[in-house]
Amino acid sequence: MASSTSLTLSQALLARATSLHQSSTDRVSLATFTGLKSSSTTTTTTPLLSSSRRAANRRCAALPGPARTRPGAVKAVSVETAVGQAADTALVEKSINTIRFLAIDAVEKANSGHPGLPMGCAPMGHVLYDEVMRYNPKNPYWFNRDRFVLSAGHGCMLQYALLHLAGYDSVQEEDLKSFRQWGSRTPGHPENFETPGVEVTTGPLGQGIANAVGLALAEKHLAARYNKPDNEIVDHYTYVILGDGCQMEGISNEACSLAGHWGLGKLIAFYDDNHISIDGDTEIAFTESVDKRFEGLGWHVIWVKNGNTGYDEIRAAIKEAKAVTDKPTLIKVTTTIGFGSPNKANSYSVHGSALGAKEVDATRKNLGWPFEPFHVPEDVKKHWSRHAPKGSALEAEWNAKFAEYEKKYKEEAAELKSIITGELPVGWEKALPTYTPESPADATRNLSQQCLNALAKVLPGFLGGSADLASSNMTLLKMFGDFQKDTPEERNVRFGVREHGMGAICNGIALHSPGGLIPYCATFFVFTDYMRAAIRISALSEAGVIYVMTHDSIGLGEDGPTHQPIEHIASFRAMPNILMLRPADGNETAGAYKVAVLNRKRPSILALSRQKLKQLPGTSIEGVEKGGYIISDNSSGNKPDVILIGTGSELEIAAQAAEELRKEGKAVRVVSFISWELFDEQSDAYKESVLPAAVSARVSIEAGSTFGWEKIIGSKGKAIGIDRFGASAPAGRIYKEYGLTAEAVIAAAKELS
Repeated sequence: MASSTSLTLSQALLARATSLHQSSTDRVSLATFTGLKSSSTTTTTTPLLSSSRRAANRRCAALPGPARTRPGAVKAVSVETAVGQAADTALVEKSINTIRFLAIDAVEKANSGHPGLPMGCAPMGHVLYDEVMRYNPKNPYWFNRDRFVLSAGHGCMLQYALLHLAGYDSVQEEDLKSFRQWGSRTPGHPENFETPGVEVTTGPLGQGIANAVGLALAEKHLAARYNKPDNEIVDHYTYVILGDGCQMEGISNEACSLAGHWGLGKLIAFYDDNHISIDGDTEIAFTESVDKRFEGLGWHVIWVKNGNTGYDEIRAAIKEAKAVTDKPTLIKVTTTIGFGSPNKANSYSVHGSALGAKEVDATRKNLGWPFEPFHVPEDVKKHWSRHAPKGSALEAEWNAKFAEYEKKYKEEAAELKSIITGELPVGWEKALPTYTPESPADATRNLSQQCLNALAKVLPGFLGGSADLASSNMTLLKMFGDFQKDTPEERNVRFGVREHGMGAICNGIALHSPGGLIPYCATFFVFTDYMRAAIRISALSEAGVIYVMTHDSIGLGEDGPTHQPIEHIASFRAMPNILMLRPADGNETAGAYKVAVLNRKRPSILALSRQKLKQLPGTSIEGVEKGGYIISDNSSGNKPDVILIGTGSELEIAAQAAEELRKEGKAVRVVSFISWELFDEQSDAYKESVLPAAVSARVSIEAGSTFGWEKIIGSKGKAIGIDRFGASAPAGRIYKEYGLTAEAVIAAAKELS
């Protein structure tokens, strides 16, 4: 039996994980720990298989039967010993058709959804969830589970059907019947925060495969750090299904290039090669050799020619993929979208629309399916019912393994446990540096590097890197080397010039061990435009990535408007569940990192300066946590004549203006407004103490768009900012020409007060 310590670890993990899914906690059962052993499987190495560019011939698989063989390619060879313990072929086919019709019925009932992919990919899904993957349906958050990502998220009914059959409490029959409805746990694309058993949120094509690269990176990194010759405590695979659309998106190439470079051998991706996109056959816009491209990216490539009924081919491909340990594997599976539909299979019309009652009936007849909608035959139900006890046994076995690990490797076990549970070390925040007004002026990007290195010493799950700008973003962790194929234990991740892929990979890292693995990534702030979709998914999926964005304004100077962010701060303030932080000096930078580390369900963006800034009197880590706070004030009774509000590099300008106004007898309050989101969360009483409603004379200054500032300064206030693109010139000259000066603040204050 597992020790009490191990039980505590698993229970703590489940409790922590379910707290991240508050809408679903009442449906998740606590795992049982039986201590049973699962049967081990063996794999044998098969010869390296290659594939060629698909031919232009169409498949004719509307009716059940093997897909057409394409000339010039080598397919996966079937083997007698399956990857897992397979059922007899008749039951396998019945199970696969159950998956198909659960998807068909759910889409039909909702009159909305995408039935084509689930119908075509059901064999892949069945083999993975029924024969290959290691998971515990009663504890979807068991740490050492295999991860599955449906990158082609529109086909989510495939995953919901599989979760339902496997015994996940999160997807009951009623959940399938409420597919895409208000309050449902089966939304129109997979959402990790909504449906336990879903690892990452997918839908925007390409995000999922990039997330999967992050998941696989996390596994390889933790395995390298914590596995021992006598105890491989971290040992799981990441499986992905992606489609033609994912392949077309640039993010997939960025992420898969890195996966090949890093040699992520436990990443196995299934490419649903069905040749159909929304506009028609992929021949109209997508004719490259995916096989050769992935071979060039450093992947092992296998072609399963018959993804419709070639179950042994799929099993053999997985077996071969597992035997290749030094590189990721792409299994190209040629399928028929909408397989089994007599009139719509292999057409774009089956991609994103319900089949319609007439075609559903025809498909039932075609596949010999006499059952009512949403029916799971008893023999299929009985067959799948073994996964709950099997999964609990797998987890119990791992718990016992961890208990032995903990006895022998106490220090490593304590670190790994903190990563698994997301518990931060006691007093970690004391490692953050503090500054005084006498401390040297410095760019907040440099002060950020001091914080990053301080945090890396005390947070075992802290890692990250830059998009080929580490020396400019100042993001290198000096006490660690580079995460590479042969040094995966290191914590500096070199992403290359791949901003979009970088962001999505970091989402995968964060969601692998929520709260415990804390990834950061960096580039110039203006280049968030290259990664905005990944940042949005961070916010949506509650992935606590820390985005370190330097060169945050016209203050970068001569590089000019292509590199000078203007609208970016405002745009991220408009994005839900994002913390947008723009620190003004060292103390605020340290405070921003404290806030970012503590917010594990909310990504943070730190906008940091290239130019040196003074260490200001009155700034503090504690103030940052309020979002907006007073750094200086010579008024009394909470009745200043004017309130000057600044962020980042312009807070210093506001402070200078205040000094001059006070010399003229003005009662002036200076407020640092580092984070609108944090300020919004404060009590009304606190907000009134900082920005009293009776004081309408308010001036804000920020080197960015003035959009949105009326919310803070009111209709009678004055926002000084930039509502046009920047210019190429020394920073000081641009500030003067654009009117971001103390003189401009003083003039506005006098006009209002």
